[in-house]
Amino acid sequence: MRSTKAASAVERLKERTGNDGYALVRNADETFQLLDRSGKTPETVGERLPLDEFVAFVKTLGPQVVRRQTKSDIAFEKQLIKKK
Repeated sequence: MRSTKAASAVERLKERTGNDGYALVRNADETFQLLDRSGKTPETVGERLPLDEFVAFVKTLGPQVVRRQTKSDIAFEKQLIKKK
């Protein structure tokens, strides 16, 4: 099922924010929508989007996880920049 990519994105959002009220809605026209059910009434967050756009949208929500880098990673990225 193609929606596992979207479901995983919503699960990561729940972990980042600590809000278990987020829910994924898959519409009949193969678009996805995010609901916030933490209040009394569910609120839609964003609009209906295709799969890839939906995953990119969900990634922008909530606090971002800082990627840990080693000295080797930093040196490698500097070499890539020099080659351009």
